[in-house]
Amino acid sequence: MSNEWQDRSVPKRSSKTKTPRDPNALAAFIVAQATSEEDPEEKAEPTPEEAAHAAAVALGRLGGLKGGAARAKKLSKKKRSDIAKKAARARWAR
Repeated sequence: MSNEWQDRSVPKRSSKTKTPRDPNALAAFIVAQATSEEDPEEKAEPTPEEAAHAAAVALGRLGGLKGGAARAKKLSKKKRSDIAKKAARARWAR
C-alpha cells in the first residue's frame, strides 16, 4: 500500500523575486538585473505627504514613550500593584 503524500514533492518557499526555471528566461532575467539603471536598495525621495506622515508617527511615538513612565511615576505603589494583579488575572484567565 503506497501513501500518496509520500510521493508528492515539498512546495518551494516563496521569495520576493522569483527566478525563472527556463534557461533562456533565466539568462534574460540576469541580464535585466545586471543592466538595470535603478538601484533597488536606493530609495526615492519621499513625497511631502509621506514625510508628514513619518513626522506624525515619530511625534506620536515620542509621546507614547513618555506616557507610560509618567503614568507609572504618578501612580501609588498600591495602585500599581492592583493594576499588575488585574493584568496577571487577565493573562491567566485565557
